[in-house]
Amino acid sequence: MKVKAQAKWIRIAPRKVRRVIDVIRGKNCVEALALLSFMPHKGAEIVLEVIKSAVANAKHNYKLENELYISEAFADEATPYKRWRPRSRGRAHPVKKRNSHVTIYVSPRGEEKK
Repeated sequence: MKVKAQAKWIRIAPRKVRRVIDVIRGKNCVEALALLSFMPHKGAEIVLEVIKSAVANAKHNYKLENELYISEAFADEATPYKRWRPRSRGRAHPVKKRNSHVTIYVSPRGEEKK
């Protein structure tokens, strides 16, 4: 059984979140929380909250108390904010302020992917 937690419309580029997710993918939830709490990246704080939410969902909704691990983790791109930057001679250039959706799935350790 996979339990999901998701944070949508996070104001950080998905590329920056993915470098944090790549470190914790496949790890035990307790170990991942310990790693993320000492990472200096802004994305680490976001992923930390999503993992806490996924573990809470597993415990509260499905009564899964045994050892949980991160079975899937990914950051997708959300619709970017479109802004304009002034340039020389009265012109303007577009700037994309990127957003992301962070999704984490946790599973009990006994159930491996088939």
